[in-house]
Amino acid sequence: MFLLSMVIGIAGGLLAMSSLLVGRSAQAAEKLATLAKYQGWIGLTMFGWGVWELIQCVLNLRLLAQSPLVFVFWALSGVADFTVGLLLGFGLISTYVFRGNAMAIAKGDALRSKLVVFQVPLGGLAIATSLVYGVLHFV
Repeated sequence: MFLLSMVIGIAGGLLAMSSLLVGRSAQAAEKLATLAKYQGWIGLTMFGWGVWELIQCVLNLRLLAQSPLVFVFWALSGVADFTVGLLLGFGLISTYVFRGNAMAIAKGDALRSKLVVFQVPLGGLAIATSLVYGVLHFV
């Protein structure tokens, strides 16, 4: 299960950081363009996974006493997945949730434009927390 968490966090984090990575390598631009086609679905998956991780963190608070470092990175991974997923999947989410409500779509787009400045740092957080959480699981 933690391996799936790592893959979701890393894929979503790379997609969130794509604007930073594309300028550095032509090969990265090609590979990230392939992922960008599925940005909404990856974001929606990452959002749902983040919700699931956060619920599981609350339900398994006893892990905090047993293994605090693993718990902290698990919770941080959940927060990063949730927020990055929300940003990446916003277009797809708003299409279905706000369907037919132009004012809600406009307000949502305004909120997203304010939050998008945090997309690259949150993408880095998603990658880092996913990797550390995975490494801690193997140790």
